[in-house]
Amino acid sequence: MPLSPPAPRTARHQRRVNYQGYERDDGLWDIEGELHDSKMHDAPSFRDAGMRRAGEPIHHMWLRVTVNRQLVVQAIDVAMDTHPLKDCPQAQPALQSMVGCSMARGWRQAIQKNLGGVASCTHLRELLFNLATAAFQSVPAVFSSANEDEPPRHLGQCTGWDFHGNGVKEYFPQFYRRSPDGLAVPEDRAATQSPTADAHTGR
Repeated sequence: MPLSPPAPRTARHQRRVNYQGYERDDGLWDIEGELHDSKMHDAPSFRDAGMRRAGEPIHHMWLRVTVNRQLVVQAIDVAMDTHPLKDCPQAQPALQSMVGCSMARGWRQAIQKNLGGVASCTHLRELLFNLATAAFQSVPAVFSSANEDEPPRHLGQCTGWDFHGNGVKEYFPQFYRRSPDGLAVPEDRAATQSPTADAHTGR
């Protein structure tokens, strides 16, 4: 469904972000991200001391993060095809500090700890943040659990998968009206928690 008609306006900036997930023959997974920024008009270029033409990239960056089925990072490859300043590529080596980190838990905190501030690049951090979402969508094993009494990770993380909502009731009835730790919610509490109310809590 398209958005409502906009007010009169002029296009100024375009950002394209693309993610893809690949299952490797060795049992690992490659999750790749690409970020491309451009202006819709000619503008000065800091790096080349000239003009950057409309549509030419300001940022064009790539990441390949290799993870295992538990989403623990095994390797990282980075490329900065286009960047605004000559020193920008100096941000690349810091990405290796993310090897060994888990996308399943504490991912954003690990990025901020290892790559925050001047340690790396704002745009590589942004690309890395949402790489975890692409990994979750790519690797089927992350949604399952070895313990059948433990709910899948995605339950309780959005309105559609609210423990008190119709999605869980229909597709994961064994966890319906349970808390994120898999324990049953007392009847008096469950009665006061409707899907509508839970939607406002962000569950």
